[in-house]
This record gives sequence, structure tokens and C-alpha cells, in this order.
Amino acid sequence: MGTYLGLDSSTQSLSALVIDTDTNEVIYEKGVNFGEDLPEFNCPQGFLAHDDDLVRHSDPLMWCAAIDLLFGQMNDEGFDFSQIDCVSGSGQQHGSVYLNKSFLSGQWVNAVTVTDGIKPTLSRRTSPIWMDSSTSIECSEIADAVGGNDVVRTKSGSSAIERFTGPQIRKFYKDSVDEYNNTAVIHLVSSFLASILAGSSVGIDLADGAGMNLLNLETANWDKDLVEATAPGLMEKLPQAVSSDSVVGTVSEYFVKNYGFSPECKINAWSGDNPNSLVGLGASEPGTIVISMGTSDTFMAAFDKPVTDPNGYGHVFFNPADGYMCLICFKNGSLAREIVKDEFDINWEQFDTGSFGTTPAGNDGNMMVPFYFPEITPRTLESRVEFKGDDEFVNRKSFAKAVRAIAEAQLMNMKINSEWTKADLKKIKVTGGASQCNGLCQTIADIFQTPVERFSVANSAGLGASIRAAHADKAGSWSELIEAFFASAENKQFSPDTSTVGVYAEFEKKFAKFLGA
Repeated sequence: MGTYLGLDSSTQSLSALVIDTDTNEVIYEKGVNFGEDLPEFNCPQGFLAHDDDLVRHSDPLMWCAAIDLLFGQMNDEGFDFSQIDCVSGSGQQHGSVYLNKSFLSGQWVNAVTVTDGIKPTLSRRTSPIWMDSSTSIECSEIADAVGGNDVVRTKSGSSAIERFTGPQIRKFYKDSVDEYNNTAVIHLVSSFLASILAGSSVGIDLADGAGMNLLNLETANWDKDLVEATAPGLMEKLPQAVSSDSVVGTVSEYFVKNYGFSPECKINAWSGDNPNSLVGLGASEPGTIVISMGTSDTFMAAFDKPVTDPNGYGHVFFNPADGYMCLICFKNGSLAREIVKDEFDINWEQFDTGSFGTTPAGNDGNMMVPFYFPEITPRTLESRVEFKGDDEFVNRKSFAKAVRAIAEAQLMNMKINSEWTKADLKKIKVTGGASQCNGLCQTIADIFQTPVERFSVANSAGLGASIRAAHADKAGSWSELIEAFFASAENKQFSPDTSTVGVYAEFEKKFAKFLGA
């Protein structure tokens, strides 16, 4: 038993969450916002402005400065870092950091600040992040080189994806060959920050590494064909791929000296935000799926054997708690729901109680295609908003029918495009801002015919990281840790209405035809 620190470096912030496995409680939380607290890096929303909307980079030195800022504030509040037995972390997936050979020497740990130490080790001044979609050409080149996206999917679990790290590396090599040649090691955000804590270059964990289009799911190692198709000499620039429960080192002298960490404090391999969230929502074992309803909606589930999406929309990663996990992203989430809300000038309470409570399941046959923005699942390159039904609905005279229509369309699209996972549906955990809408939660339960639990965790990635740190330090098995932190949680439950089975079976057939699925 002990005390464990989970750090979450998201797109817009760095946060800390500490658990005590003696009391099974979260005992401390703290965070800094990049835009508000580090304005000198000119990343108000976590990324740098660029003339091309497809290009989204961040400043890796901002992440370095955030570590010192956060730990300094924790010190000021009297937090005792010496009590921490192990640290793990979560990094926004797919982002990459490019470093020269001086990084490998580890001399940067002697600098006054982390930023001062890391700045001269960067071979590339900025880091492409998960929002970058500028690599369509490179995706095609990688896929063509290995025999097509079916091969890429079979090997890596995903088609060649613009925001994934491999295509980003290829674009860097093509556009900046000298800087690429000067690069000694390429890290993910997660492994970069773990390396900073450890004071040396550490491995990339399998769960986050699976989001690069470079890791082979069968061998659990870098795939020779994919690596060679991406850029010359890349294999030598990739850190070792390591198990997610690996202890990759102990905290460096810098953090012992400046913040009072124990020199025996272990560093667990950091992972990506989605794999950490799967753990942090208590869904790391098959049988529970997670639907996160935010700016985009996501569907995540754990399973024992890798099954890839034949359409290429979804992704398969390693599960940091053993086995595999899927992730499917639906871009038209809460922003699309908000457009409907604003169209009828209603508030969120009316969106919920004034619509779902006055319209039946199936919406009397009224349905829509709700892609107000280009969609990821199914891949739709332009917006597509279409209506089909009675005159009142098509002519936008009923906000109740419009609200139910977008909810049923989004959730039925999710059901249709997640069937490839063959997920064992015993329970659905729903999280994210829109999960506060009771009508949406009930519609999920009815469409999937599965009990729904609304789970309110503000920092699931940070909690997942702290639980992973505890597991790496052998403070408990996965089942023991999940039981300790989730069994007593009091969350609102929604039971499926069995009378809607036939309604939604018929709705699914008609909607699939309407959607073109």
C-alpha cells in the first residue's frame, strides 16, 4: 500500500491527482492551464496559431514549464512529494517530440529549470499534436508502400491516420530532412514527459505506441515494414516499446533536489489519455464500455483479442491493464447538439425534459443525418445534414422532434459503427458534459439495450494514471484496485426499456439505409 501520483498532460492543461491505497481515496488534486498560466508560449487553447487550419502544433517547452509551475504550486501548498511511491502519467495521444543526441546524455537534469535543460536538446522546435490533419498525402504513401490500408490495419490496428504519429514523422522527414537527420530520438508526449521525470530517455508504452501506425499488434514491437515506409533510419530513432506496467526508472536528481521527491520514487511508463481514461473509469476489463460525450463523442471498450474495423474508422490499441482496447471517435458530438439547441433558442433543460419526455422512442419515423461538420465515423469529408419525416419535423417546427432526432441519429450511428468490436455489453458507463442529460442516457440504454451508469469523474485520465502507478508498484491487482476505487461509487443508473426493442430494430434498418451504411 502507498501513495501514488498520476499526471495528465492534456491538450490544454497539466494536472496532478494523488491516491492513497490505504484509504482508497483521492487525497489531492491540482492543475495548471496552459493558456491562462503560461501565456508566454502563445498557446491559448493548447496549440500555436497557424495560417493552415489543418496544421496544429504545440510548444514542447510549454509542457516542460508546466511541470515546474505545477510542482512549485504544490510545494507552496505544502504538498509532501516525499510520500509518493510511484508516478505515472497520461499524455495527449499521437503528439510527438523530436530531440537531438544531447538529450540522450541526460545532462539537462543539471539545469536551473526543466525548460532551460530541454530547450537545447530539441531538434524540432514545435510538436505536431492529435489535432493536426495535414498529412493526407503521407498516409497514402505509407499505405501504398506496404500494400494498402488493409495491411496497415492488420499490422497496427488502424488505417494510416492523419493525426497519428507515423504520418507526422514522414511529413517532417520530407519537409525538413536536415532537422530529421539531426534527430536522435522521437518521443510521444507521454514518453517525453516520463523521460523528463526519470532524467533519461525511457521507452514508449505499448498502449500509446499503438496510436502511431508503427507498432505491430501481434509482435508488440515496432513493425519493420511500417517503420521503413515512414522514413529512412527511423528504427534507430524510436525508443524501445515497453509494457504499460513497466517501471522505467526512478525520479531524477532534479526533482529530488527541487521538490523533495524520494530518490527511490519509481516512474511507471506513461501512456496515452484514452488508455488511461479506460482504467480511470473502471472499464479496463471486457464487459463494460465507455461512451464519452464531449466536443466529440467516443466509444471505448476492452477486449481480449484484437479485432480491427473493416471500414477503417475505428482503432485498436493495447489496453494498459492487459489485453486490447478499441477507440471509435465521432466528431459530431456536443457541438452538433448545441447547434440544434441554438437553432430553436432553447436551454439545456428544455433540450432534456422538453423533448425526450414528449416524444416516443423512434420519433414517429422522423430521422436525420447529423453531420454538421466533416465526420470521422463514417468518414464524411464535407458536412451532411439531412432530414426525413413529417412536415413539422422537416420544416423545423418542433424542437422536441429535432432534439430526439439528433440524439437517436448520433447513438444509432455509434451502435452501427461499433458492432465490429463485438464488445460484450454488460454495462455502459457514460461520462462527459452531455452525459448530464437524462434523456440522452436513457436513449443510450434503449438503443443498446444495456444498463447505463452515469459516471462523474472530472479527471479520468489522471485517476487512471495514479491507479496504473499503484499497480506498477504492486499495491494491488487490477481487480483489487478497480474494486477499491469504483465499487462504492454512487452514480445514476438508467435501465433499458424493453418495450423499445422492436421500435429501434426497425429504426436501425431505416436509418442505416438513410445514412448509406
